[in-house]
Amino acid sequence: MTQPSIDFTRDVNVEQDRDQVLAAVERRVDREAPAFRDRAQALVLEHLRTHGPTSGEDLTDAAKRAGLVPPDDRAFGPVYAALSRRGAIVAVGVVRRRRGHGTRGATVWGLPHHLEGGRS
Repeated sequence: MTQPSIDFTRDVNVEQDRDQVLAAVERRVDREAPAFRDRAQALVLEHLRTHGPTSGEDLTDAAKRAGLVPPDDRAFGPVYAALSRRGAIVAVGVVRRRRGHGTRGATVWGLPHHLEGGRS
């Protein structure tokens, strides 16, 4: 029986690999669905104003139920990243994922305190 080999000599930079994949996804979405990013950002902000802190998975599902379906679900990652970099949303927690075999790591997003409002 032959064991598969693993190349331990390759320098692995998980963040760099992730960023490259997300950049490729973003380019594809910009090409195939140019209005997606702006519409998704608006929907995320409105959902958080209305419903409060929500996991990324639930935000993605809400967007899809509202008819905002990108060519690749990974397109939501750059949406959350851009909103976070701008300070429009903040990570407020982590929950067990529904996808990914229940692994820990689904970010719960919320509005910064100065943007909260409109929720009852």
